[in-house]
Amino acid sequence: MAYQMLEMMVGLRLDVVHTLLEHCSSVKVKRLFLHMVEKLGYSWFEYLDLARIDLGQGKRVIEPDGVYDSKYRISLR
Repeated sequence: MAYQMLEMMVGLRLDVVHTLLEHCSSVKVKRLFLHMVEKLGYSWFEYLDLARIDLGQGKRVIEPDGVYDSKYRISLR
């Protein structure tokens, strides 16, 4: 469902997204969001400064039996 919602959000502005990611306190939410928007191929994704976004340490699990994404260190479907 979240993925389908993101598909419809083609008008997201880079500066707003970046600010929200910097201030978000949930590592899982940030990693999941970045995984999904990269998969969707949004043109602004390549301009995100990931060094300024705290993605925490270690692995995170969204789906226990899911597929592991080594870039974002998260297991999901």
